[in-house]
Amino acid sequence: MFSVKTLFLAAMATVAYAAPTCQPAFVPTLPKCGGARELPPPPPSLTLKKIAVGHGIQNYTCVDTSSSPKADGAVAILYDVTRFAPGTPKTGLAQALWDKIPSALLLKPLTLKKLAGTKYGADATKPFPKEEDLKLLGFPVAEFLGHHYFDSTSTPMFDLNRVGLKASVIKLDAVDAPANADKGPLKTGAVAWLQLGESGKGLSSGLTQVYRVVTAGGVGLKCDVAGAGVHSVPYTTFYWFF
Repeated sequence: MFSVKTLFLAAMATVAYAAPTCQPAFVPTLPKCGGARELPPPPPSLTLKKIAVGHGIQNYTCVDTSSSPKADGAVAILYDVTRFAPGTPKTGLAQALWDKIPSALLLKPLTLKKLAGTKYGADATKPFPKEEDLKLLGFPVAEFLGHHYFDSTSTPMFDLNRVGLKASVIKLDAVDAPANADKGPLKTGAVAWLQLGESGKGLSSGLTQVYRVVTAGGVGLKCDVAGAGVHSVPYTTFYWFF
């Protein structure tokens, strides 16, 4: 026969076992560039959906050799690195290793379908190869997430087709990349960090804002070096999707 004391202790043990942990979900913090001004944070109402590392090209047009290169869109493959963000329980990378991802990826040959006669240019109609995960030496495998491109109206698009998210965006704000950012294989510099917002064209699905941060490479060649016409420059970056 159980005593009153035994029944009481058993009941207390059951209550203790059933108590919720109430630990808040971990949310990575958007990086800062360390300049005189930072990109504005996303509105508190938005939640982080994905973090991707993008690998692709920035395109530029030179009217002639005395002009300045005009940005002319971009094409990139996106890989899911959300679960590797520093601080993520069990799967998070050390901060120093995480910070190296864009520069390490920039050393990897582009997998975009190349435009004939160019070193970095991508095929204009079918630039993307078959969908494959990213295997980068010294880093865990990152799953394929989607593509970044500019549509027929020159609107930046992010199609995260692996998870059913899409963003049609316009530029809201920009800050220069840090002075010590990886300048890329052409040593031209790292493209600016951006805050991008919904374009209002009704093409987005599940996404409202996109941040381009921790950029490496991507700045256009001077036109007296590139010559008149279109040229492409490799770049990598983290994209944060809200």
